[in-house]
Order: sequence, then structure tokens, then C-alpha cells
Amino acid sequence: MSEWKTVRLGDVCEILDSKRVPITAHERKNGSYPYYGANGIQDYVADYIFDDELVLLAEDGGNFGSKEKPIAYRVSGKCWVNNHAHVLKPKECLDVDYLCDSIKFYDVSTIVNGATRQKLTQSAMVEMKIFLPPLETQKQIAKQLNKCTTLLAKHKQMLETYDTLIKSRFIEMFGEIDISPQRNDWTELKDITTIYTGTTPSTTDEENWNGDILWITPAEMTSESFYIYDTERKITEKGQKSKSLSLMPVNTVLLSTRAPIGKVGIVGSPMTCNQGFKNFYCKEDILNPVYLYFLFKSNTEYLNSKGTGTTFKELSKSAAEKIKVPIPDFELQNNFAAFVQQIDKSKFTVQKSLEKVETLYKSLMQEYFA
Repeated sequence: MSEWKTVRLGDVCEILDSKRVPITAHERKNGSYPYYGANGIQDYVADYIFDDELVLLAEDGGNFGSKEKPIAYRVSGKCWVNNHAHVLKPKECLDVDYLCDSIKFYDVSTIVNGATRQKLTQSAMVEMKIFLPPLETQKQIAKQLNKCTTLLAKHKQMLETYDTLIKSRFIEMFGEIDISPQRNDWTELKDITTIYTGTTPSTTDEENWNGDILWITPAEMTSESFYIYDTERKITEKGQKSKSLSLMPVNTVLLSTRAPIGKVGIVGSPMTCNQGFKNFYCKEDILNPVYLYFLFKSNTEYLNSKGTGTTFKELSKSAAEKIKVPIPDFELQNNFAAFVQQIDKSKFTVQKSLEKVETLYKSLMQEYFA
């Protein structure tokens, strides 16, 4: 790396900001040319002002501070750019893909200004420093990183395809179930499940914490949660006893009922929870937890509508108990669950591969641009 130099962005790029033209939504004429803003395509318009290989860097409204969402991206060919993104054209010494990789996760925390809407001014942007290796090295680095991003996109697309497959199979087997009508021929959850709730042991008593008993909160659940085998925090036996917390058995369906309502998961290892849940252990031979999980996932809007409260909405235990759900043939539920389990194995393999590529990508970014 002895041949690498540190250079100002303003010295290795043409800054084409003066050619940008913002168009308000009602003034835009629909067309085929992408209309770009701080974070990507905003619209398609009937004309273009750029036709080149460029890098757009957010000026305001960007993903400043994010470690996952980039602040810069590549554009190619005919396009229109508004005044929320700086327009950079690399000079001959700089490869356009390498430029984008250099600044997409650049730490601008010390150079942006503005309290409510942060802004990366042009005067600050041109002073940004990047490493400049020989041009051939730049291209090799960009090619290596592009392989990673292509693989990441492929794996993410596969995961989305698996999710779509499951949703399609659910509809194929049970129809598009909307539980909002709450029909009389459906069954209340209290009659076909054991309902578990939770609470928080005293946080000022250190003897309640850092034990071996799993304790989950809605904050650690995501839209991708399925079977959950571990938790961020754990309590001791003393902490469990202090609040008489019940240990939920495997296959209990977790449902967050405050902050926010509607996150769903399934207990993969016995655990306890805080007060943000109403959870359902299904009666055998009547209700399969995987079926209930996807029924909840497809009806989050209805579950939200049942929440009450002025400071924050919460689905009460009595309201949760009275929710009515359709009970399809149990064998059909089991067949669906078996299909989901098979797909989940494939998803697990892809997810592990995705994580390896993500680790490699972050390592390379750290090596080349840190």
C-alpha cells in the first residue's frame, strides 16, 4: 500500500452540483428517465440532464450515521438529479466504482450540520479524504467488492422468494384469512390456547440479572423472527421467582402487544418475557403453532386495531383472549407446518451463507477504506 495516496474528494472529482434541477412532484412529467434524490430513485420523468457514469452523494436527508444504509450510490446513463444529492464525476485517476465504494459508508458525523435535518454542504464534501491507490488496483478492489454485493443481493432475493413461497402456500391451503369479521363459527383463543404474560424483575437488584433463564422483550424481535432460541438478556432464578414469571414451553407463539403490537415469533427454547407480550401455547390436536404464527403475521393491522390506550396502544389480555380464529383441519395445519419447516431449513442455509458474505464484505471495506 506504499503507492496509495490520501486525496481530497474535490481534487479527484468534478463537482456537477450546479447542473442539478429540482422538480416538484406536480411539475414532473412522467417518462422513462430516473429522477434521483438523496437515497435513490424518487420518480421517473420525461427528460434528463445527465448522461454519464456518476456517483451521487447525499447532501441532505441522507442515511447519515447508518452502518447499513449507504450515503452514496452509482448511477449510469441518462437521468435527472434533484438538489438533495451531490453529483460527482471522477477524474481520469479515479475509477467510478472505487469512488462509490470509498464514500458509501463514509463517516460524516463530524462534518454534517443541522439539528433536525442534517446537511453535508459542498464545502465540507470537497474536503472529504479518500485513499487513492493506482488505477488498476482501484478496479481490482471494486471488482472484488462488486462480487460481494452481487452475492448479497442474490442471497437476499432468495430469502424473499422463500418468504413469498410460504405466503403463497398459506393462501393456497387456507385462503386469504381476514380475522377482522370475528365470525361466530370461529373459536376464541382462550378456548384453544394457554395464554402466558410476563413482567420485568427489579432492574436495581443485580441478583435478578445475568442468570441462565431466557427473558425476551419486543425490542429484540424483528419482522423476520420465527423460532427464537436465545435472548439478549437473561434473568436468575431469584429474578424469576420475584415476579412469579412462568417459563413458556417450546412452541409457544409470541405476540408483542405493546410498543409495538404485532411482532410475532415462536419459542424455540423455554423462556420468560417482559410485560410487552400476550403469548399462546396451542392445545394439541386442535391448533398448530406454525399456522397460528402465520395467521397473526397476516393480520397485524387487525391486531393493532384492538389496542387501546392514550400514552401508547396495548392489546389487553382480555381482548387477546376473545380474538376469534378459524380452525382448519388439523392435518392440513400440520402439512403446512411441515412445508414451512422444510423451507426454513433452506432459509437457514442461505442465511448462514449471507452472514459469511456480509462478514467478508465488512472486512474488505474495513481493510480498504477505514
